[in-house]
Amino acid sequence: MDEIKQPKRPVDAQENVPEEHEEVEETKETTEKEVPVEIVHKNLIFALRTTANREDQVMDFLIGHIERKGFNVFSVIRPHGMRGYIFLEADTKQQAEEASYGVPYARGILPAPVDYKEIEHMLEQVKKEVNIMKNDIVEIISGPFKREKAKITRIDKGKEEVVVELLEAAVPIPITLKLDSVKVIRREGDEEEGE
Repeated sequence: MDEIKQPKRPVDAQENVPEEHEEVEETKETTEKEVPVEIVHKNLIFALRTTANREDQVMDFLIGHIERKGFNVFSVIRPHGMRGYIFLEADTKQQAEEASYGVPYARGILPAPVDYKEIEHMLEQVKKEVNIMKNDIVEIISGPFKREKAKITRIDKGKEEVVVELLEAAVPIPITLKLDSVKVIRREGDEEEGE
């Protein structure tokens, strides 16, 4: 699943934006062509190169940096399955570059902004039924236990999590993982049928 995180905005940045239902007072400086701030700015999307398989760490460092410094970066996006890149939605390239400056494993912003249509297919959230059952043998496909085989002991479809026990561990320790972090490689009944 795609991860989209929005950094907390500084309070003072939110105060001056009029809400849709509020009427803007007309003064001598107000003209007919003026529009609320949120409509004037078209946010741009920039691709940030990262070290492969470090995208989650870059996101965490980046969001912390944005929240501390108050950059105009509105969202940080990591499309599932895309390695070596995350996307930033910001006012300007300069804001995106400043936000990513000094972040470990960040390798720089690409020169041109990315058109939303180019990444839209990666961001579309589609709910699909997952065919995982208790006692399935799975392979962990992400995280610190990547490539390990495990057995499903519990499934929580509401939270989209599974609890597994590593097969090659000396002592069975339950580990909670996201559903999309595992893939089924064998069903409980399949082994007996194949023999």
